Amino acid sequence: MNSVSKAIFGSLKVYTVLGFEAMIKSMPTSALAAAVAASANPTNAIVEALTKAIVEHRLHPGTKLAEQKLADHFGVSRTLVRQALFQLSQNRLIRLEPARGAFVASPSVMEARQVFAVRRMLEAEMTRAFVREVTPAKIKALKEHVAKEKAAVARADAASRTELLGDFHVRMAELMGNEVLAQLLGELISRCALITLMYQTATAAEYSSDEHSGIIRALAARDESLAVQLMTEHLLNVEKNLAFDRKVPSNDLSMALS
Repeated sequence: MNSVSKAIFGSLKVYTVLGFEAMIKSMPTSALAAAVAASANPTNAIVEALTKAIVEHRLHPGTKLAEQKLADHFGVSRTLVRQALFQLSQNRLIRLEPARGAFVASPSVMEARQVFAVRRMLEAEMTRAFVREVTPAKIKALKEHVAKEKAAVARADAASRTELLGDFHVRMAELMGNEVLAQLLGELISRCALITLMYQTATAAEYSSDEHSGIIRALAARDESLAVQLMTEHLLNVEKNLAFDRKVPSNDLSMALS
């Protein structure tokens, strides 16, 4: 299980997505229904599947999540679907509108800038704290994580790459043993997944893994000032490369679940 998943949902896995019906069809209905039925908590299992679709950019911002289609697909009651949608709304991944239903969240430009501002505040202090308690084992764990990032980038696996790049930051908090920070970062990074889908250019994500490697080198050298500088610059670069005038991708529920 990845760090973002544990940070947000405990037993749930968090990813990124491109459309609603296309996502559902990508797994045989019988397989999904069986997985939900076998789960000790069907609501959480539905949250996990939808979160995976959203964070992997298969479900686009603004996509309507029809309760009955979800209920039919997962083989559960609409009550359980409603519970799952409410849980997702609490994590700002979807929005619930009276008399209209549930939609994948569509972060505004202002919200996007605020999310990155909060991340810079949190992660600058996290980096300082990490330097003070860095160990060879922690550096090894981060290097292994970056190796996975680079492998995902090399094979052009956008979903895994996006997940791993965000997970790097939560992994730092986990290695420090700070579960509260890991949870906060997990929630922010999930919101960033929607933001990057809406505003990130096609080539912008390729540089993040190299920047992570630079941060690790500064951490290993116990150079607090450089590590904080590189982390701050890294987050500024991600935000700088967001094209806020970019047209939001279309949302096709059928395509996302196929």
